[in-house]
Amino acid sequence: MPRIARLKVKGEPAVYHVISRTALDGFVLGDVEKDFLLKLIKRLSRVYLAEVLGFCIMGNHFHLLVRMHSGDSMDDEGIKERYKLYYGEDSKREVNDEEMIRSLRKKWANLSEYVKEIKQGFSRFYNKRHGRKGFFWSDRFKSVIVDNGDTLINCLAYIDLNPFRAGIVKKPESYRWSSLGYHVQTNNVDNFLSMDFGLREFAVKSIEERFGYYRRFVYEKGALTKRGEKRVRGIDLSAVERFRYRTRYFTDSGIIGTKEFVDRFYKEFKNHFSSKHEKRPKVVKGLEGVFSLKRLSEAI
Repeated sequence: MPRIARLKVKGEPAVYHVISRTALDGFVLGDVEKDFLLKLIKRLSRVYLAEVLGFCIMGNHFHLLVRMHSGDSMDDEGIKERYKLYYGEDSKREVNDEEMIRSLRKKWANLSEYVKEIKQGFSRFYNKRHGRKGFFWSDRFKSVIVDNGDTLINCLAYIDLNPFRAGIVKKPESYRWSSLGYHVQTNNVDNFLSMDFGLREFAVKSIEERFGYYRRFVYEKGALTKRGEKRVRGIDLSAVERFRYRTRYFTDSGIIGTKEFVDRFYKEFKNHFSSKHEKRPKVVKGLEGVFSLKRLSEAI
């Protein structure tokens, strides 16, 4: 069965939830591997036109919530600066050729190139460290186009609740290889993570207020007390279950957002699908106003 071409928005910023799993058995990403992968993501995010909103690195896979900006958002001088970052300040390499600048602008705005370089860089590190050869990652990463607003902040909370769902930590911020843990434990050192949590009203709030709201949001979605204990009273269980268990809507829906958002991008990518029947946005239960391109069964 032929693959469906990846859905990639052109000419405007777009947010993607990226998921990639290892091809190896077991939980092969230990502390050293997770630290290296995070460092690699941070370095490449300074080169690519990638605004990282959230992440979580688990024992056999990783999540990224990233807004890819178009190449037009960066002038020639910006491309030259990123070229210097890529090769290091001590490098004598320079880029002055207009054709090469155009090529780099196109490459560094490309989601597939960004994720490919992360995965290839990590594979080389892992194979060298463990004295092995061959593939490390499963063949293809998943990606979902994510709307701004409520959809984005819900997706981010779902990502940050991964280690809690897996029973690794009692409080989501205790896990240092996640965006919530990175915020709390490092105070977002190097300004690695975007403070744009997707909600328009955040634009008038301070960084501290934004993060405080988001942290409370995660606890509400996970039905947690401040101590990390489960809290049920006063919480809509259908919404809670959406976050306390694995849900495919954030990982396999293709497009997720408002009804208008899903319909718009389905029409844009309609030729990517082999189905003869028109697809209509499907309601995601437990998330008011959020729709999916696909109706999916849940894995609990």
